[in-house]
Amino acid sequence: MLKLFRILSVLEGGSYLVILSVTMGVISRDFVFMLGMTHGVLFIAYLMLSLLVSNKQGWSLFVWLGLFLASIVPLAFLPVEWFLRKEAENTAAVAAPA
Repeated sequence: MLKLFRILSVLEGGSYLVILSVTMGVISRDFVFMLGMTHGVLFIAYLMLSLLVSNKQGWSLFVWLGLFLASIVPLAFLPVEWFLRKEAENTAAVAAPA
C-alpha cells in the first residue's frame, strides 16, 4: 500500500503543478475542466490513501498533518517522496529476516 501511495503522491503533485501552469498562462484554459477533474480525483484519493497508510504504518497525527499540508504546497510532493522512500526502505529492512 505504501508503494501505491508513493505513486499517487507524485501523480497528485504533478497534477497540482499542471493546474498552476494553467493559472500562469503556460497551458490553455480550454483544458481547465479536464485538468481540474483529474486533479480533484487524485487529491481526494491522496487524502483517503494517506489516512489508510498513516494508520497502517502507525504514524502520528503530526506526520499525517505534514502529508496533508504537503498536498496543498507546490513542489512539497518531493520531500514527501523522499520521506516515503525512506519509510519503504525501513519497512523492507524490518520485514526482511536477519
